[in-house]
Amino acid sequence: MRYMLQVYFNGAQARRDELQEAQRAAIVEEYVAFFHAPEVKDGNQLQPPATATTVRVDDDQIVRSEGTFPRAGEPLGGYYLVEAADLDAAVALAARIPAARMGGAVEVRPVVER
Repeated sequence: MRYMLQVYFNGAQARRDELQEAQRAAIVEEYVAFFHAPEVKDGNQLQPPATATTVRVDDDQIVRSEGTFPRAGEPLGGYYLVEAADLDAAVALAARIPAARMGGAVEVRPVVER
């Protein structure tokens, strides 16, 4: 089954920035290694929310707004699409993402298979 692991950095990036250069490099290597794990099918870090464009359609008119307008507090920072046997396996993968242990969060959501 495929799962989307949505990464919310919360304070994780600020905590990473406080570390020594070698520690920051090690964390980057963890992300690279995670991306290359056989279960990971795709993934990307996103540009900051200020670069987003939000699109809605109102009365058949396209309404375009600069910036992101999340309904939750912290905007999505990146994602991974993974293949896992079940939810427990997907959760174990999510726990390997550095942001999960550095003050961030990873939402695990099943993908609708069509």
